[in-house]
Amino acid sequence: MVALPDANNDGVADAVNTVASGLNSPHGLAFLPSNSAKLYIAETNAVAVYDYNAATMQAANRTKIIDLSPDGVHTTRSLMFAPAPNQGKLLIAVGSDCNVCVESDPQRAKILIANADGSGLRPFGSGLRNSVFMTVNPVTNQVWANDMGRDNLGDNLPPDEVNIIQDGNNYGWPYYYGQNVLDTQFVTDPATAPPASTMTPAHVEFQAHSAPLGLAFVTSDKWPASYKNDLIVAFHGSWNRSVPTGDKLVLVRLDNQGNFQATEDFITGWQQPDGSRLGRPAGVIMRPDGTMYVSDDSNGAIYRIVPI
Repeated sequence: MVALPDANNDGVADAVNTVASGLNSPHGLAFLPSNSAKLYIAETNAVAVYDYNAATMQAANRTKIIDLSPDGVHTTRSLMFAPAPNQGKLLIAVGSDCNVCVESDPQRAKILIANADGSGLRPFGSGLRNSVFMTVNPVTNQVWANDMGRDNLGDNLPPDEVNIIQDGNNYGWPYYYGQNVLDTQFVTDPATAPPASTMTPAHVEFQAHSAPLGLAFVTSDKWPASYKNDLIVAFHGSWNRSVPTGDKLVLVRLDNQGNFQATEDFITGWQQPDGSRLGRPAGVIMRPDGTMYVSDDSNGAIYRIVPI
């Protein structure tokens, strides 16, 4: 894991500093809200907390606090500290170990919650095939998370999703997708599926195989007023669609209560008409000053985007 200092504040990294090394497929990181000298890192098999020195940009004194099911079909483990009423608790996203199946592993296809010391680990939201990124809606203070739908149902099914994650809710996978539509290819006998009434439908649906990853709300007044509290989502792009889709940033328009209104392209150009790609956007961070950072895991790059 690295840090990218910008000492002269010109918007370009001055160096690439190693914060921690020897990690096992690290993905998620979070600072303890009450103490920025405590850095949490999620590897594919564990969550650990480090002492972080902001001056040297070094993490030391690793203490493993949670064991996670390692590897699998989906290897990323995302971290976020939860908002009220669960403030001070850690949310951990763990994807499924299959394309579509009934999971036997109690950790997988869920967002887990634990105390900051790792104790009290339990499911928070379930029925989530692969929720790689999470964020907090600044208006409702609720956790929003993406979820990538299963493969092998054709070009246009099932929709990828954004869900509002609430404690104890089940979001349908592997039985249902979207607005609680039964996956009849997986569920050959509807009587074997749990009732749709016990599942929480998607809050936002996207074109199948868009692969939504990073997401961030627009909160700064530096952006146009019409964007305020709308959602930016990075589409990582399809791998098995006959006509490729994704590889762009989209703006999800929401009303004042956070209800979905429309989706529109925000930044495009990574996906070329001939099917080739110039990059694949992944993570999105929106700073309070309106500066947006977007990672590109195909080019190994980070883009700085500012309103003008």
